[in-house]
Amino acid sequence: MIKAFFDLFNLFFPRKCNNCGSNLDKTELEVCKKCLFEIPKTNFHTDTDNPVNKTFWGRVNVEFATSGFYFTKKSILQNLLHSIKYHNKKELAFELGKYLGVQLIKSGCFGNCDVIIPIPLHPAKKKKRGYNQSEWIAMGMSDKMRIPVDTKVLKRHVNSKSQTKKNREERWENVRSAFSVEIPEKFPGKHILLIDDVITTGATIEACASQLIEKLKVKVSVASLAYASDS
Repeated sequence: MIKAFFDLFNLFFPRKCNNCGSNLDKTELEVCKKCLFEIPKTNFHTDTDNPVNKTFWGRVNVEFATSGFYFTKKSILQNLLHSIKYHNKKELAFELGKYLGVQLIKSGCFGNCDVIIPIPLHPAKKKKRGYNQSEWIAMGMSDKMRIPVDTKVLKRHVNSKSQTKKNREERWENVRSAFSVEIPEKFPGKHILLIDDVITTGATIEACASQLIEKLKVKVSVASLAYASDS
């Protein structure tokens, strides 16, 4: 009876792909298979010398770093990320997070992570948007990886300006003192998986990872949904 109800509901109110608008079939969630296939995958999770890993060499002691997709302007991924951040598409962030979580499981480099921590938004920005997109990505990853998410330890206490049009040095100056660890006695000696939506210069991740390593004495690995080269 319930299945028949949902089949009838989908007949009159079909679910749509968040990119192309085509009807989704029963096996598709938020994005159709065609659009998902066309988003370029990085496969960085299989390579310890990948560009994201190299981003942090000599800057902060990250165990392993990866990103799921390549980010380019005017692309399917940019459209999806815009929908996530500005059109309340939290479920889309969750589903893409599940995809990233599966990648990390296949990698074998993230199996000993103890907790997932998303990059926090400043409270004022989170209140305005209504949610933190990185939290929803992290929850999707948690669903697949069976690793808990923590949003209490790491806080953003400076409402920094947008990083979008800043160069590497400006991005670092914009965030270097923006984050703090609120519960220093939590997770001592643990392995933290730090999550963001997009990595470009790595400045935000560096600022957060530095705080976590210094204050909590933990190991930190990094993953993001997308990688945008700043070159």
